[in-house]
Amino acid sequence: MSHAPAWLINSFIYLAAAVVAVPLAKKLGLGSIIGYLAAGIAIGPWGLGLVTNVQDILHFAEFGVVLMLFLVGLELQPQRLWSLRRPIFGWGSVQMLSCAALLSGAAMLFGIDWRTAAVAGVGLALSSTAIALQSMNERNLMRTTSGQAGFSILLFQDVAAIPILALVPLLGMLSVSNDAVAQYHPALQAIKTIAVIAGIIVGGRLLLRPLLRWIANSRTPEIFTAASLQLVVGIAALMLLVGLSMALGAFLAGVLLAESEYRRELETDIEPFKALLLGLFFIAVGMTIDFGVLWKFPGQMLAILAGFLGLKLLAIYALAYAMKLPYQERPVFTLLLAQGGEFAFVVFQAAAGARVFAPQTASLLIGAVALSMLVSPLLLVAIDKLLLPRYAKGKKSTLKEISEPQEAPVIIAGFGRYGQIVGRMLLAQGISATVLDHDAEMIETVRAFGYRVFYGDAARLDLLRTAGAAQAQILVLSVDDVAQSLKIVDVVRENFPQLQIVARARDVPHWNALRDRGVMRVERELFDSSLRSARTVLELLGQPPQAAQQAADRFRAHNLELFERMYPHRDNREKVIAVAKQGRLQLEAQMKQERELLARQGRDAQR
Repeated sequence: MSHAPAWLINSFIYLAAAVVAVPLAKKLGLGSIIGYLAAGIAIGPWGLGLVTNVQDILHFAEFGVVLMLFLVGLELQPQRLWSLRRPIFGWGSVQMLSCAALLSGAAMLFGIDWRTAAVAGVGLALSSTAIALQSMNERNLMRTTSGQAGFSILLFQDVAAIPILALVPLLGMLSVSNDAVAQYHPALQAIKTIAVIAGIIVGGRLLLRPLLRWIANSRTPEIFTAASLQLVVGIAALMLLVGLSMALGAFLAGVLLAESEYRRELETDIEPFKALLLGLFFIAVGMTIDFGVLWKFPGQMLAILAGFLGLKLLAIYALAYAMKLPYQERPVFTLLLAQGGEFAFVVFQAAAGARVFAPQTASLLIGAVALSMLVSPLLLVAIDKLLLPRYAKGKKSTLKEISEPQEAPVIIAGFGRYGQIVGRMLLAQGISATVLDHDAEMIETVRAFGYRVFYGDAARLDLLRTAGAAQAQILVLSVDDVAQSLKIVDVVRENFPQLQIVARARDVPHWNALRDRGVMRVERELFDSSLRSARTVLELLGQPPQAAQQAADRFRAHNLELFERMYPHRDNREKVIAVAKQGRLQLEAQMKQERELLARQGRDAQR
């Protein structure tokens, strides 16, 4: 009886764990990273024990980080990267040196050997590029000030991998003999490093584009995908050959291709592999957490974890303050860089191999780093749910509410993208309007453009009186929040029955709720702009502009009529669906007849 090969069984286990854990974690609001880490813990040696070759999987899964850095490089043109040179080497070096000095100094205060303290401090000063970039992408932070600063520091850490790798064996040799030190050639290592990086840059400039053009001309998509992967694999292998960071090499290759015509195709080809391998990397990290060491030395493990996280949090928050990052972005920025990094695994394993410190020490440090990578996403969720909403609520406006009585014939409640167009149209016609909005930042912005906007909640009766609702003729209701919109209608209907309401509806339920309150002049958001886009598509497909306009007008009239027919049945979902289907079929049949009539008229005219 034949058995399934191990790689097939393991692949099924990884995929099954991810499919179960990640959607569950996202459903609980914990994010995908925690889901992957939990999946790794569940199937690893300290969980169900379904997978045991953790280190092999971790080495393979690290390629997900490599692909991620390659894609990041594709988004950075060389000129933009050059513009980041100061934050990369300035703030990046400050973060590394300050964190390493704090951590090493704290370790030596507890009587730890200076070599062990130095390697531990440098290793723990590193941050997780994978978790940080993934979290920033999930929160759309990459384009923010803190996102750019965090990326610069992470990139510097990848560059710093070169001297760190040279430092570890050198410290180990100091404990062996002077002869061993003599065998180490840092100058040779530096020459090899410079040569490889120069080779990547020159080769990328001269060879990569012609090679990709030749492959693209074969018009075989799978071969282009294979070439994309081969490019990243080859550069990563070359960097490993000379003892450098695979991720750094992949990033350089991405930057070199950032201005090429194949950038988007490379992104499309590599993105699925990156996502899967990055997920596998997080699963492997979860499997590497050595709960045996944690249970054997719980006090030491927790002391290391709390100590290095606390010191890094202090140092990085001070750095964020010195960089003048927006105060709302500082907590996330600090926490993303405070956790340990995947490169620390390599540093501590190399230190144990070079006899800088004992294997047990390496296990403790690796466990603390892995636990920090598990704890940090949980703390990020706590920040998102508890701290950031307080920042939002704490941003009280210093603007004074409307206090002087107004007499304009029109009141506009809400001056966002919708209300601004109405206000500009009225202003162009010489019609004055009293504008109310409760978004202080928006008010400051539009006032800079010369608009007269007052701060206040249009649902408050006293503010409506001050705004002149008792004398005004029309209220334009364009607030974003549906509940707020309906509340304003209720207040106006009860206290200012003469005030005619022209309202904006976000969707069909909002439209129905406004109609329930007697508001008859309701315009659906995006409806007319969508119709204009549809008319443009018809014209581009060859229809005469007049015919496309007639089709759009007919659709608009039919849609409004259909809404009136569905409104009496708004609480009966089955009936609404039946009316909508019937209306759609009627419209299709009617337009088909019109097209056939126009076609016959065209043929008759040609005779």
